[in-house]
Amino acid sequence: MGAYCNENLSLPTACNLSPSHDLRLSKHVHDNVHGNIYLDPLSLKFIDTEQFQRLRELKQLGMTHMVYPGAVHSRFEHSLGVYWLAGEAIHKLKTYQGLELGIDRFDVQTVKIAGLLHDVGHGPFSHLFEREFLPQVLNGFKWAHEQMSAKLIDHIVDVHHIDVEAEMIKRVKELILASSEFALPKSAKEKQFLYDIVANGRNGIDVDKFDYIYRDSRACGLGCSFDFQRLMETMRVLGDEICYRAKDYLSIHKLFATRADLYRTVYTHSKVKAVELMVVDALLKANSYLEISSSIQDPSEYWKLDDTIIKTIETAPDEELRESRDLIRRIRRRNLYQFCNEFAVPKDKLEHFKNVTAQDIACSQKNGGVLLKEEDIAVSNVRIDLTRGRQNPLESINFFKDYESEEKFPIPDGRISHLLPTSYQDMIVRVYSKKPELIAAVSEAFENFQLKTYGVKAQVHATPEKKKRRL
Repeated sequence: MGAYCNENLSLPTACNLSPSHDLRLSKHVHDNVHGNIYLDPLSLKFIDTEQFQRLRELKQLGMTHMVYPGAVHSRFEHSLGVYWLAGEAIHKLKTYQGLELGIDRFDVQTVKIAGLLHDVGHGPFSHLFEREFLPQVLNGFKWAHEQMSAKLIDHIVDVHHIDVEAEMIKRVKELILASSEFALPKSAKEKQFLYDIVANGRNGIDVDKFDYIYRDSRACGLGCSFDFQRLMETMRVLGDEICYRAKDYLSIHKLFATRADLYRTVYTHSKVKAVELMVVDALLKANSYLEISSSIQDPSEYWKLDDTIIKTIETAPDEELRESRDLIRRIRRRNLYQFCNEFAVPKDKLEHFKNVTAQDIACSQKNGGVLLKEEDIAVSNVRIDLTRGRQNPLESINFFKDYESEEKFPIPDGRISHLLPTSYQDMIVRVYSKKPELIAAVSEAFENFQLKTYGVKAQVHATPEKKKRRL
């Protein structure tokens, strides 16, 4: 992101500030996705804190830059992007339906602050920290970055004495938690559509996705044909929820399909997952000594945790960190866990699928040859969907015919196109050998597991002989 500046600028087509505010006097940054982002005074009070600036040290895509070198953007610019789009969205609704919906300055400011702070509690290495690392150290206790975002907001307000209405902060936290399993009771019965903007728990269409899908695609050098501006320009509130034109059905489907493509080709790339599995192992081995997980309930300590923990491990001379340090060095030298093979879980087995473990693979080896141990194997169970598991997310969306109609309605499967998918989730099981010399043995055990579980080898092809011979 660019530095703050006060240059004389032309007025943007959609301004996030009060109409009476002189943009020449506004702080702004120049974003490589959205252009000039103008920052209101209250937002700046949150931005100019060490807790928010921490987001500069959190790569948006974690270790993905090891495969896509351009993917080094941070949670900082993503948060500014969501702030801007949240403001654009609420201003468009106010412009077209402001009097009807009763949107006031309080609503506008609340939605923008929610967009700005929605990821302030995020952990290191994208979602690896809370989805891969913490479940192995918390013994069943659930933790979510949205909850920590809510705690950090209170902490920032208290520590920096930010003058903001208590009701606004309460509503901001509700908006951030709206799509999580820890959603708070909504304090207002009216204006429920506000909860659809930043973290949409109703159907998954929100400005958070608009920003990261476009930003991540751009950073990785991939095309993105999804046009979020069209949806923001044509959306409309009916019955206290944001609805979309029926003619935009395929555009919305493209949103979810693009997200799924990013998961398959970028976020869960087989080499990316290999690196992530190694980072998780390094964090687990270092946790008892560095107490990495000890701060996850304390915002005053948690904000000090970021991606630089990996450098701390790599450069520390302590003998207690030797195993973790060796794993980080292996990553640096591209001596990664070796991908053996993968299979997609058959569609008729998805409903009752249970995650495959390293123990499952180790127990599937035949007698004779190398004796595999559980710690020699890493397994990645990759779930890719359209945000609603095995359900079609478009069934949760209400549409309208045109702007003269007051009727909203869902569109059932098959009414728009028969070329769209009828299955909405993939489960892919990938197996890795932690040691190059065990690739052949792990690959064979993985094939035996498939035969034992499904009666056939579900993988597309055998592990290449060249890979098996690698030493």
